[in-house]
Amino acid sequence: MAWPLDQRVQTRQRILDSAARLFALRGFDAVGLDDLMADAGLTRGAFYHHFRTKTEVYDQAIAHAAQVGSARLDSLGGSGLGQLVEHYLSREHAEGDSLRCPLAFLAADVTHREAAIRGSYTRFFARFVSRLERDLSGPPAQRRARALQLTTTLIGGVALARALDDEGLAEELLAACRQGGQGLLEEGDDLAAAAG
Repeated sequence: MAWPLDQRVQTRQRILDSAARLFALRGFDAVGLDDLMADAGLTRGAFYHHFRTKTEVYDQAIAHAAQVGSARLDSLGGSGLGQLVEHYLSREHAEGDSLRCPLAFLAADVTHREAAIRGSYTRFFARFVSRLERDLSGPPAQRRARALQLTTTLIGGVALARALDDEGLAEELLAACRQGGQGLLEEGDDLAAAAG
């Protein structure tokens, strides 16, 4: 007997929510299918109704987490980038207590994955840069470089803070990155004012 369509969609969503969280916190190799399905509250057999392989769910979990993050940024409105810098570069984010951006949490893990996974990660990275570029102020010729700088500040800041075992140093790093990120936003306002 086939599952109703809405139940299939909800079940797939539960698996992707669990996969995005577990892969972000533990990495690909440390998450087994039994762990994933137990976290989703489902049996291992249910996995194969939705995905063929662990690699496939990993790839789709990156996409799922990126979509969730993009929706959060959209919901912030006009002050979105300033709020993004503050929230993204928070200790709570770095510890995985709230948002777990796959671009930061999986940066090192993705380097050990298949070309298709690296390709997906690259596409989501490029979309994130374009999304920031669109919302930055200032002359168009300089927005791309600033979007790349801001992306590097955000992702690199979180990735490095996660790697450090010195809480004070990690917070100092995040604070410096927040200051640098806000500076990049203010720089755009200054360039827009000078051009206008």
